Amino acid sequence: MYILGIESSCDETAAAVVENGETVLSSVVASQMDTHGKYGGVVPELASREHLRAIVPVVREALERAAVSLSGLDAIAATSGPGLVGSLLVGLTYAKSLAFARGLPLIAVNHIEGHIHAVILESRRAGTPVELPALALVASGGHTHLFRVDENFGYALLGKTRDDAAGEAYDKVAKLLGFPYPGGPIIDCLAPHGNPLAVRFTFAKMKGNALDFSFSGLKTAVLRWVEARDLAAAIAARRALARAEPHASLEQWLAVTQPETLDLLASFQHAVINELLTRAAASAAQIHARAMIVSGGVSANAGLRAAARAAHLPYPVHFPSPGLATDNAAMIAAAAFPKLLRREFAGFDTAADASLKLA
Repeated sequence: MYILGIESSCDETAAAVVENGETVLSSVVASQMDTHGKYGGVVPELASREHLRAIVPVVREALERAAVSLSGLDAIAATSGPGLVGSLLVGLTYAKSLAFARGLPLIAVNHIEGHIHAVILESRRAGTPVELPALALVASGGHTHLFRVDENFGYALLGKTRDDAAGEAYDKVAKLLGFPYPGGPIIDCLAPHGNPLAVRFTFAKMKGNALDFSFSGLKTAVLRWVEARDLAAAIAARRALARAEPHASLEQWLAVTQPETLDLLASFQHAVINELLTRAAASAAQIHARAMIVSGGVSANAGLRAAARAAHLPYPVHFPSPGLATDNAAMIAAAAFPKLLRREFAGFDTAADASLKLA
């Protein structure tokens, strides 16, 4: 059974064809990174405009790579939320149009559920399927959530961020220090060159749900650290490098980053990773999880992956491959497959929901 998946929740226009929920026949992603990089973050109006330009050629290329025609599809799936409503509308509306024209079922998929199924898809293909119930940590620029994943793919929200998402904190700290958007990959590359214990960060104890996250205080602590030092010249040098070399190498970034700033970055990453894994492990223990899923853009972080391996948790920890860690459409098609089997189809009046909940 072939499902065409379409993803356009933020700044990636993506389409993919997945067979039987686990074999990725094609996965095409058109990035808008260069468009938004000069503004230090995603500009919603520009994002939706770029989706309009890319959606038709991206879907066409995905079908061509998979050697599957529209008439050979069994369903079309699209992200209906959460995300930027203007971006969501482009992908969802195009999916509705194709489904209507071809008489195909339409399946609406939650973007967060898609990230979870990116891991489930690859684990099946690798012969090491995720044992359920599992604890899912979904961490990206827009989300930091903890879910219980049940045997029938039911979800229960256990914890979430009360302010900034983990990936958002990375991007804001990077921007504060003069690094370009997205800042997460740059911090991850530079962190091993500093001392992770040089700067001590603390997190507030959460009232109410102890499994919730808060990263705004960490961002403020970094701001205070920067304000206490004369770093204007160094920050200006990094901004100049970002303008001159949008894809600068690690060696170039090291040349304009002083040792104390490297220590700060290492300490920041250490604090974020410790916070993510500590609460994820506590959540897994609470639900007696048989596995842990870590997905979303932050799951591509090399430091997080190394820390999870070093933690020696009493259950396997599953990460997606780098290509399926960030936004893509293969995860949307994979999440749609169980819905196709259950005939959970969406109507053509399905609306894009910027704040769609999973649980």
